[in-house]
Amino acid sequence: QGITQSMSRKGNSMDDGLMEDFFYLLKTEMFYAQEYKYHSLQELTQAIKEYIEYYNEERIKSRLKGLTPKEYWNQASINPVF
Repeated sequence: QGITQSMSRKGNSMDDGLMEDFFYLLKTEMFYAQEYKYHSLQELTQAIKEYIEYYNEERIKSRLKGLTPKEYWNQASINPVF
């Protein structure tokens, strides 16, 4: 599929932390105990795409001051923090 696995050194997983957090949320919020919803790989793929869109554009995050990731990054690009 053209996906390259992250190959961080052992004991140095800080670069993987954000993605591990995202995949944990994706699996717990849309997959675990809901596997029956997906009857084909295409349905699962579409559900993952929809979840990513929801996560970036609608899901409010308290650590982002109550904003969605998209709103937070748009705000940050307009008002850079120094």
